[in-house]
Amino acid sequence: MPRVRIVTDSTADVPPELAAAYGIEVVPAWVVVNGEAYADGRGLSREAFYRRLPEMSPLPTTAAPSVGEFSQVYARALEDTEAVVAVHCASTLSSIYQHARLAAQDFGGRVHVVDSGQLTLGIGFQALAAAHVAQEGGDVDAVLSAVHDVQARVRLIAMLDTLEFLRRSGRVSWTKARVGALLRVKPFLDVRDGEVKSLPPVRTRRKGLAHLQERLHALGPLDYFAVLHTGAEDDARTLLDAADTTALRQDPLIVFVTTVIGTHVGPRGVGFVAVPKVAEGR
Repeated sequence: MPRVRIVTDSTADVPPELAAAYGIEVVPAWVVVNGEAYADGRGLSREAFYRRLPEMSPLPTTAAPSVGEFSQVYARALEDTEAVVAVHCASTLSSIYQHARLAAQDFGGRVHVVDSGQLTLGIGFQALAAAHVAQEGGDVDAVLSAVHDVQARVRLIAMLDTLEFLRRSGRVSWTKARVGALLRVKPFLDVRDGEVKSLPPVRTRRKGLAHLQERLHALGPLDYFAVLHTGAEDDARTLLDAADTTALRQDPLIVFVTTVIGTHVGPRGVGFVAVPKVAEGR
């Protein structure tokens, strides 16, 4: 068994088959639809969720796993290993990290909780890099070094179809959302170091896809790459086809983004997570 086990949460969007292959434990967050709570990935498919999302009223709500849920997973992981490295959602964007930190306090320093500063595969690629080192027998320091190396290079850029869902979830002002709708612009978001920054929007979806391709190509050769979407698989495949995936450390991914994030960004979004081989200047 590896000396270190890796834990993450479901906002990391690590595909189940990769989580199983690398022995990554995934703690599900929660989405509440019409008063019924669903553990992320259980009982409500992502396809069905995004298909229904435009008509859902009230808007679904989301919740972090409880401290107790994290404690159970950490305790189980520690039954057959020396330590746990837990890579979780950006602390500035969710209470997931805080709950994980509280749970870790009960394990005498054997659980090391990392603030990923990211969302979706921006977290997931940190966890996967950590799990690769752990499988090779790396100790805690080596595993944490792998996490921080990917964290310093990872980029997440996405185009939303509308600002309406961010407005409804309280993430942007009503005025800004109305202006965006009136101008029919496609907003762009850049997630980095725990911040969600607005990039200049574009007027049409076609131009938006071209802009995503330009930003992707500017990153140069990549170690890891995933296309993200919230019910826009055709656009996701177009973006994947435009990417240079020849130098990747693992196969590229197309990921239907978790419902917990999709609740806030809405349907028909598309974007990418990339880890360039050379860190981009900041």
